[in-house]
Amino acid sequence: MIGIFLVAMTIMAARLLSVNKPTPQKLSTYECGEDAVGSSWVQFNPRFYVIALIFLLFDVELIFIFPWATVFGQAEYIAADGRWGWFTLIEMALFVGILIIGLIFVWVKGDLEWVKPIHQRPHVKVNIPSTAYDMLNQATYQLRNHREDLQEETVIAKSDVVSASPKVAFKPRFKKPGATS
Repeated sequence: MIGIFLVAMTIMAARLLSVNKPTPQKLSTYECGEDAVGSSWVQFNPRFYVIALIFLLFDVELIFIFPWATVFGQAEYIAADGRWGWFTLIEMALFVGILIIGLIFVWVKGDLEWVKPIHQRPHVKVNIPSTAYDMLNQATYQLRNHREDLQEETVIAKSDVVSASPKVAFKPRFKKPGATS
């Protein structure tokens, strides 16, 4: 009850004491300086979240193993009662066993594997007989030297005099803070 009261009082005090002057800029979505475009409802693969939660689960469990290892190694506790060592060893074996069972469950369920695409050769039904494709694939074709064509184009381009300067294909525009347009 005291914890709930303290949290509620902190939230209420922050709401009463904070300055509240909303402006259109303050109420807009901030996306690295860019205007938000499109809908925010983008579908993500839920496996990202599952993998993140599994990682957090096993990562947080290390928080419980380190203090156990520190206390387990103290000679005073073991000297006071010989059963202390066995108790802590069994306790940690149960803890790690439950983690291993959880890992096996997640592994068997398939949450640790990404969906792998099945590579298949596309088949399209067309009215062209396969012998026509075979004839095209087996025929020999004469190849041209495209370097000669390229050299001729550069000679032609050098001979033409261009009076206008080339235009920039893309010019970025940046919005200044506080500017409206």
